[in-house]
Amino acid sequence: MLKAVIFDFDGIIVDTEPLHYQAFQRLLKPLGAEYSWAEYVEKYMGFDDREAFTVACRATGVDLDEAALFALIDAKAAVFQEIITLGVSPYPGVVSLVRSLAGVVPLALCSGALRSDIEPILGQLALDDVFDAIVTAEDVPYSKPDPASYLLAIHRLQALFPHIEITGDTAVAIEDTPAGISSALGAGLHILAVTNSYPAPKLVNAERVVNTLEKVDKAYLEQMIACQPSR
Repeated sequence: MLKAVIFDFDGIIVDTEPLHYQAFQRLLKPLGAEYSWAEYVEKYMGFDDREAFTVACRATGVDLDEAALFALIDAKAAVFQEIITLGVSPYPGVVSLVRSLAGVVPLALCSGALRSDIEPILGQLALDDVFDAIVTAEDVPYSKPDPASYLLAIHRLQALFPHIEITGDTAVAIEDTPAGISSALGAGLHILAVTNSYPAPKLVNAERVVNTLEKVDKAYLEQMIACQPSR
């Protein structure tokens, strides 16, 4: 039986990946560490800001100590806030799905983005009070594909709902990237992938892959668990 649903943010709730890419390039270009959109999709999408800056600078030989890294993260957060003031649009079906599940099953958001990136967008979409738990990049030592973020999301939901047995076997993660799928898989979750960011052949480790969340509902997620009751 379905006991919880955990949503990724970027690429599932909203299409912020091009906005993150713009923000990264604005800061990396002066350092000579910029890269193409194709490289972002292939290599960097799914990383949190720490990992993305570290890998980009390492790849181009830019010396990056801890102080410089945190300065870049702070600057990128400010640039991203500037960009999102122009408004963002949710992916089809996701807002209605989240609202239909809210208060029915425990909900969490599990993202490699910063909380400061997430909260203004949730406010724009009137989703700022529907998630029972939110896990962001600041909450875990390692980003996806490490399972730490999903394990923490399960732990937080279980603490909030002690009368419900919330485990990987009873929860579904909704993801859009190979790194996110690996993270959820490592936490033992059932995985529904959406082809918002990658084509289906790149999402092969998910139990099910859909092109949109428009026809997904609680019954669909229940059926996923019923068909594969143990991970």
